[in-house]
Amino acid sequence: MHIYDVIVIGGGPCGLAMGVELAKSGMDYLILEKGNLTESIRRYPRRMRFFSTAENIEIGGIPFAISEVKANRNEALQYYRKVAGYYKLNFKLFIDVDRSEKQADGTFLTYSNDGQVFQSKNVVLATGYFDVPRMLNVPGEDLPHVSHYYDEPFKYSYTNVVLVGGSNSSVEAALELYRHDAHVTIVHKEADFRTKVKYWLVPDVKNRVKEGKIHTRFNSVTEAIEPGRILIRNLETGETEWLPADFVFLLVGYLPDEHLLTRCGVVLNPVTKVPTFDSDTFETNVPGLYLCGTVMAGVFTEKVFIENGREHAAAIADHLAGREVRKVKELIDRI
Repeated sequence: MHIYDVIVIGGGPCGLAMGVELAKSGMDYLILEKGNLTESIRRYPRRMRFFSTAENIEIGGIPFAISEVKANRNEALQYYRKVAGYYKLNFKLFIDVDRSEKQADGTFLTYSNDGQVFQSKNVVLATGYFDVPRMLNVPGEDLPHVSHYYDEPFKYSYTNVVLVGGSNSSVEAALELYRHDAHVTIVHKEADFRTKVKYWLVPDVKNRVKEGKIHTRFNSVTEAIEPGRILIRNLETGETEWLPADFVFLLVGYLPDEHLLTRCGVVLNPVTKVPTFDSDTFETNVPGLYLCGTVMAGVFTEKVFIENGREHAAAIADHLAGREVRKVKELIDRI
């Protein structure tokens, strides 16, 4: 069996950045991706626009040249595909990894769910967090009209749509759905929208709420979901209310795959789910196994983005090559 220097698990922006750094360092590597390149971005809402400006999500020193300041989903998909082609990155697509195990000889065996096995001296996990939605664990969450992912508005015109959550995903979906003739209600456990909502969306959504075009139930949580309706409870009064709901989107965030991390031998904080790793080199408690990007964030996924996750790749490559490790900048709070 061929032994790679590094197996990279995950072909999103941070996994591709890792591949670029390994290629520049002359290492023999392979990227394994469970879907196509940047699969998570492909699954984003079709009209989504990034919070970060284009230069902050560039990788490999390749300029992300667009006419606007912030890229949309389609532009990002094109850009990352072209970067992968430019660097002739070595990857295998539609390889769903089950685990990586360190062997007695110090190498790793990485197993896919379809029975393939890959051997390497080191492993980098760059699997992001978009595959694992935060669950509400309420009755009816698994019904066919309920989803943790929003795509586009046209299917939902002239229907009752309830969005659970008060952050970017929920606000963007609400505005799009309202403009495509859906009756939209946002249910959120806090007294107002999250402070991290994209600044250009805030006046738009708040004005639509004032006009009665988007409905809200703040300080409220979901109790149960049934076909055609959703039961919510007001946290201040304790009163419950059934809302009509032809479709329900539970847009309360996503988490890294803690089960994959555990199967690879990485120790997690039992409360925060933050994995054990060196903050300079990003090497985990398993020597030779590294973390790159949001996979290291645990429940704090708002702390790691492409713009700082891409720098993890450079630090990891430095450590693997025996060079002085570049310092990763701390990300400032975004406003």
